[in-house]
Amino acid sequence: MHAQVVIVGGGPVGMLVAAELGAYGVRTLVLEERAGISGRPRASTLHARALQCLVRRGYLPELVPGAGGAGGVGVEATAPFHFAGLSGLAITAPAAEPGPILKRPQAELERVFEQRARSVGARVLRGYRVAGVAQDQGGVQVVAEGPSGVVLCTAEYLVGADGARSTVREQGGVACAVYPATVSALAGLVRLSDPDALPPGWHQTPRGWIVARNDPGQGTHIRTLNCAGEDPRRHLPLTLEELRQEVSRIAGRGIAMEDPRWLSRFSDFSRLARTYRSGRILLAGDAAHVHFPIGGQGLSTGVQDALDLGWKLAFTVRGLAGEGLLDTYDQERRPAARRVIDNTRAQLSLMRPDPGLDALRSLFNTLLGPGQEGGRLGDMISAQDTVLPRHTRCPSAWEGRFLQNVGLASREGPTDVIELLRAGEGRFLLLLFGECGSRYLREAQAWADGLCPVWAEPTPAVPFDALLVRPDGYVAWAPGGGSLDAALALYLRGIPAARREPVMPGVQALG
Repeated sequence: MHAQVVIVGGGPVGMLVAAELGAYGVRTLVLEERAGISGRPRASTLHARALQCLVRRGYLPELVPGAGGAGGVGVEATAPFHFAGLSGLAITAPAAEPGPILKRPQAELERVFEQRARSVGARVLRGYRVAGVAQDQGGVQVVAEGPSGVVLCTAEYLVGADGARSTVREQGGVACAVYPATVSALAGLVRLSDPDALPPGWHQTPRGWIVARNDPGQGTHIRTLNCAGEDPRRHLPLTLEELRQEVSRIAGRGIAMEDPRWLSRFSDFSRLARTYRSGRILLAGDAAHVHFPIGGQGLSTGVQDALDLGWKLAFTVRGLAGEGLLDTYDQERRPAARRVIDNTRAQLSLMRPDPGLDALRSLFNTLLGPGQEGGRLGDMISAQDTVLPRHTRCPSAWEGRFLQNVGLASREGPTDVIELLRAGEGRFLLLLFGECGSRYLREAQAWADGLCPVWAEPTPAVPFDALLVRPDGYVAWAPGGGSLDAALALYLRGIPAARREPVMPGVQALG
């Protein structure tokens, strides 16, 4: 089998990369070991920045009603959250954005992304386990075993989205920074013999933590945390009796349970790949980074990996990318994962049952209160404080910032950033404000293949004559730094002069 890109791993991250590549017309093949979508509870939280990037690419209208197309009209929304088990944290999303948090089962998101991937031409092979990976200067080869026997897949690039035990990462020879486990944790979905024995919420005792959440019709989701050290039984299957004993020990009283739907172990073991790109092999999601699962940041981090990688890899495969564009994937996403690993390790430190930490916990409780510094922690957990590394030699203050959903008055009527990025079909959005913006048109002619130019009335929300916005919503260039054409050369491959149109496509109609 031959494709332009092979993706190993058909979870939400792999399927989202496939959907992105397919939307750009890239021939994509997904190899997934599971025969179907797992209904086992996994991640269920999408944070604000992941949501904001998704709606700009046209995802989730079925899950986020009314996201985008609002002409910039909306109200600021806030959702309560937690930090290190402490209540009081609030995550706020700006007006006209989809919201601070979306709670949906990972299986539902995976299904949505797979449907989108298939609808744009991606081929998905389920039941295939990867047995071998190799690459050379001309491409990659993947050997997989499945229902039809052994298959050999060749492609220009390979994306490893195959989870924490990634075969692609291991056989691709990607080294990692590793932080060994220091705690043991158990999880399960069970039925409590007495539903009132363990109320929903976070429960701390001198012996550890219990987190309980009721799932009507299913039972009670339970997680425990024991900070005494790594569990020597970590490689053995968890039993119901072991979970019952641990919950009872931490609670200090007997808590009976039965009918386990699933049981598992986890820890604070953390891993970060030292590079997200090794030649023609790229990593995304848990294949690239693993951290202690607190704060619901894992799924959102993987989604943002996929959205950053998707358009860059598509531009590269289609010959539209500037030299070095694909390397910026590692430059942008690995530091983001580093921050997640660091903040989850910090949260775990606050959760350790050490009386010497009581004063520090009290201080954080104060900081999380209304009107205090909790907003910074909320922006960190939701990744809304993300500013990308600046790639131009003379960056403006806006380069790398995320452009919020500003309402705009184009010559075709009211619109907003989300609507324009969706309509741009994955191209860069070049906003031109008023007549002063026209001077940037000639400068951009050599890069017209990757641009969607739009005229708009000047607005105080964007204090420039022009603005270049990436497909994922981040600002690639603004006046005040280097030239527009120098910025475009970093991202896009120029087109020959003989092919350039006298007026860029779309400008005449909008102008």
